[in-house]
Formats: sequence, structure tokens, C-alpha cells
Amino acid sequence: MTNSIREIPEADVIFVIGSNTTEAHPVLSLQMKKAIKSGRTKLILADPRRIELAQFAHIHVRHRPGTDVALAKGIAHVILEEGLQDEPFIRERTENFEAFATSVENWTPEYTSEVTGVAAEDIVQVARLYGEAERASIFWAMGITQHTTGTDNVKSLVNLALLTGNVGRLGTGLNPLRGQNNVQGACDLGGLPNVYPGYQSVSDEAMRRKFSEAWDVPYEALDSEAGLTVTEIIDGILEGEIHALYIMGENPMMSDPDLNHVREALEAVDFMVVQDLFLNETGKMADVILTSASFAEKWGTYTNTERRVQLIRPALDAPGQALPDWKILTDLANRMGADWSYEHPSEIMDEIATVTPIYGGISFDRLEEGGLQWPCVDADHPGTQYLHKGEFARGKGLFTPISFREAQELPDDIYPFILSTGRNLFHWHGGTMTHRSPGLKGLSPVAEVEINPEDARTLDVENGDSVKVSSRRGELIAEARLTSRSPVGTVFMTFHYPEAAANLLTGVHLDPQAKIPEYKVSAVRIDPV
Repeated sequence: MTNSIREIPEADVIFVIGSNTTEAHPVLSLQMKKAIKSGRTKLILADPRRIELAQFAHIHVRHRPGTDVALAKGIAHVILEEGLQDEPFIRERTENFEAFATSVENWTPEYTSEVTGVAAEDIVQVARLYGEAERASIFWAMGITQHTTGTDNVKSLVNLALLTGNVGRLGTGLNPLRGQNNVQGACDLGGLPNVYPGYQSVSDEAMRRKFSEAWDVPYEALDSEAGLTVTEIIDGILEGEIHALYIMGENPMMSDPDLNHVREALEAVDFMVVQDLFLNETGKMADVILTSASFAEKWGTYTNTERRVQLIRPALDAPGQALPDWKILTDLANRMGADWSYEHPSEIMDEIATVTPIYGGISFDRLEEGGLQWPCVDADHPGTQYLHKGEFARGKGLFTPISFREAQELPDDIYPFILSTGRNLFHWHGGTMTHRSPGLKGLSPVAEVEINPEDARTLDVENGDSVKVSSRRGELIAEARLTSRSPVGTVFMTFHYPEAAANLLTGVHLDPQAKIPEYKVSAVRIDPV
């Protein structure tokens, strides 16, 4: 997030798109509800489903799945037509505006309506609400990123913020809600295939020399080419390029797309290690299992969605032979010839500070007093509440002309429905932890598929019936839940249930830049059982 959670009530308008915030980020959503109930803040919601947040929205537009770029272009067109853009901000802090303005010239409300399914007058209302606001913030989640056009979707939202000057100020910003509790920290500290900690590129010779010296490894040992993403690793196994796999805290046999393809790869790989808390579907296929301690049993830090680094402390002793992840990795590295000598995670944090400029002033001692938001560049820095005040890291903010592209797999006569996947309030990912809670299991015991009542009548399906959901990749049985939350022609499933794993159905089409699968648009058919 460019801005902070506590700034949500400062916004005149909140624009939520591609985020079922109340179920996927329930604590943060309370701040949104509070702001809206105060009467000061208005909510624009763009989501094909009538999610709970729709009850709080000043306007809810239900665009066709996969048309986020088109909707953003239509909104931008109206803002420019009605002169709602922030001319001084555009002139002083951005570049490439003319090319962007040309790219939205033809996206009238009427044309945008034809593409997205949103009424032209609603597109105008959204543009006016966002464009006229003194302070407006955009929030999104995986409903924006999990598309073959995910990168384009995000850039389209960046264009809207630059167009209206809604970045670099209190109560504004571009705020992606991260999907897991420490995914921000994992990305910050090198859990990506193309960067070192602190988003320092592996292709940069100076960065490679810096880490060569810091880690006392030969410069030649640090590859200048980006590694593979998760989905590319799976393909690499089947192509004979990957022979061993080490999986930590992940369950690809539930969370990756096209699970039959994943199963084929995991059965084929020569050697697989799984390091996790509990035995899950992936762990059952492993050659070696290393048992790790939970968050409540170790020291460490998490970095949350607002870039806040927070200290965790052990409340319990780890059971049996379970160890903190850092101890497992240190032991393994030393058995393989390294000479790591960490005695405590605080020493690892001190090393992080020396090589990662945005974490340069963060230490366990400081975190004992409370969390710190990066950039926090030295021991005297207070942390950064919001980004891009006065200037952007790249100099000027870049407008990007984006061409609209349809999703890779659209409905047809054989597979006439769009399947979108996501979460519900009660379970988490593949249910490795939440299915062990009788209370949560009781609240949401079985896999359901949301079907609009109009579609159910055509299918001759009643509420609670078992139905077969099938795609070009697989099939499963789930319980029909008739609801107008999902629009006609679209069905929705969570991916929490091993007995009806939704990712048996999703495809392997990827965003060409981010390599994220298109979980949100897959063509399926529904048949009564």
C-alpha cells in the first residue's frame, strides 16, 4: 500500500475494485465501514458479485469478469471530457500524459458499457465521484491481479490516480491488499525470482557485487538472469529442467492452477522436500518432511499490507522436533558446506538492515517499541506513513497507454459459464489450518458453487443439489448455492476444500509479465448429478 490503514477515514472517496474486502481482509474492512458510516466517505465498489461491501456502497457497478481495463479506460475518458483531471499534478509530476489521453479518446461511456456491461450513466457517476474528490484512494486485491491482464489492470488504476493527483498525499493512494499475512515481507526480502532483498535487480552488476561481498560468495556464483516463478517451475519439472523441489509453507496441490497438471509434475520430480506445520495434500507426496514451528512458537517479524514491520514473540514452546524455519535452513546450509552462525533472528534482521536500504533503520530493539513502516532508512528514521510525497522513486509518474484484451478463456456452447474463484470468511487457502478448527468447519463445512437463480432454473437445479462442475482440465462435485450474489452466466467457488478443489478447473494461462495465473476467469459447465 502506498498509504496507511489509519488514513482510510481521511478519504472522501474509497474505490474498491477486485477485492471482497469484508471476507478476505475483514479487520481492514472495519475501517472502511467506519469511514462510510461516519457520512464523510463515499464508497465506489466495482465487482461482478454482490459482495457484502455492496451494502455500504454509494454505487456498485458489476462489470463483466475480465473487463477491468475497459472500465478504467471509460472512467478516465469521462474525467478528461469533464475536465476533472488535476492539471498541475499532471504537468509537474507525470510524463507521457498525451499518449495516455489519446488511448482513452474512443472509450465513451456508451462504448465502455458495451464492453463491460455497466450502464453508461453509472460509468459517468463513478468518474465524477472519483474525479471530484479532494482525496480518493483505490483499493484492490487478487480480483485485479489474477488475470492474464493483471499487470495491465494495475497500470490502469495507476493511470486513474495520476490523472486525478490522488497519490503522495494523506488519504489517497494506490493500495493493493496483500493476500497473506507476510507476502509483503517475503517480496521485500527477496522472495521473487528477479530481485535481491529490497527489490534490487539481479541483472544489475553493482547489486551482484554488493551481495557477493555481503554474503562472502563468489561474484560468478550470482546469476544475472531472473529465476522461475511457481507456475514456471511446475512446467520446468515436466520439461526435464527441474529435478528437485523445496516447498516451504505452501500447498500447490490446492493453491496452484490446473491441479492435474501440478500432480503430474510433483509425481515426476526426482526429489521433493516439504517444510510445513501440518501434513497437507502436497506433503503427502514429499520424499522428506521438515516440521516447522508456527508463528506463536518463534521470534521473527511480519511485514503487513501497509509496509509495517512488526515483531512476533514466542508464546508457546514448539512441539516435538518442530523448529523455527531459520534454524532449519541454517542447519541445512551448514550441512551443505556453508558457515552460517546465526544465534537469534535479531542477528538476521541486523544483516537485512545492512543490505536492504528500505529496512536500513529497522532492528528488533526498535520494533520492541512498535511497528515501523518502510522505507525506514536509518536508526533515526521514524518510518514512512505514505509513499511518493513530493516525488516518485523513478522521478516522474508514468502514464501508460493500455490496450484492452479479453480473458484467455471465454464461455462457449460447451462451457457456457464463467467460473471465478476466491475465499470465504471462514477458511484460508487450502484449509491446512482452518479445517482443523471444528468451529470454522461447522460454519462452512462443504464446498459450494454459487449459481444465479436464473441459471439454476435453466439447469433444473435446486438449492443444495449436488452438481458436477467441469472445465477443459478437470471436474468436481459441489453443492449448489442459489444466490444473486453471482450474476447470470457467472459461477463462483472458493478453493478451500480438498474434496472439491476448485483449482482442478482453473487454467494455466499467465500474465506475460507477472506470470500470475488467470484464476478469476475460466470457462466451465454445470450438470446436475
